[in-house]
Amino acid sequence: MSDSVELHYQDSNRQDNNEQDSSDRDGVPLVVLHGLFGSADNWRSHVKKWQQQRRVITVDLRNHGRSPHAEEMNYPAMARDVIALLDALEIERCDLLGHSMGGKVAITVARLAPERLTSLIVADIAPVAYGHDHDSVFAALHRVVEGEPTSRKEADGLMADAVETPAVRMFLATNLVRDDDGVMRLRIGLDEIEAAYEDIMAVPAGEGAYEGPTLVLRGAHSDYVSDKFVPQLKEVLPEAEIETLDAGHWLHAEAPEAFQQAVNGFLERRSS
Repeated sequence: MSDSVELHYQDSNRQDNNEQDSSDRDGVPLVVLHGLFGSADNWRSHVKKWQQQRRVITVDLRNHGRSPHAEEMNYPAMARDVIALLDALEIERCDLLGHSMGGKVAITVARLAPERLTSLIVADIAPVAYGHDHDSVFAALHRVVEGEPTSRKEADGLMADAVETPAVRMFLATNLVRDDDGVMRLRIGLDEIEAAYEDIMAVPAGEGAYEGPTLVLRGAHSDYVSDKFVPQLKEVLPEAEIETLDAGHWLHAEAPEAFQQAVNGFLERRSS
């Protein structure tokens, strides 16, 4: 078992123009975990709205965003990272939101350290093992590594042979940064992610159920939380409210207003 890594994060309390409402759930922050190939940056538009009412912390999980790369990438390790960050920020309890892979990390934290959560929000993922469905994404990203593009347009062209959908290529391109030689490089730990893919597709870690307040948001056009998975979901998250949005897997990007309303409504009910 390896040690935790020091995760990069963005804290709305450290933004100069942030003025939080004094009724901010007694200071209980909302901590947000992105999905596979994502980062804290993907949540900026949501943070702008949430931070008006509460402290929001968005996290780069290991091998993603600006966080360190590490060979081990299973759910116990990723959950340890998040708990270590809560410790470092002296956060005793939080509302924890996770999308996709981040949702499995959040479920793992909830099972391993339920005392650290006030509530749990899981976006379009179930506590089940999934099959391989990222082969084209890995192929596209390897083409970028090998092609050493010098512009985002060139990188998009390299990815297009493997990934047809422009929106998916645009999402993957958020992981590109320009190096000192002008080459667009991936900031994610691609090799580490690919080596740990079986662990990422596996069930969340921990045993038993998280019996705290839980909201599960699922996309009507996504198969990740289909009706067949609801019995397994309820075994792990027995208090889950399940709400379906008119969106696919990236429901927070495809239906941002509905996503905001669902999250805010749940948190408001919890605080009343």
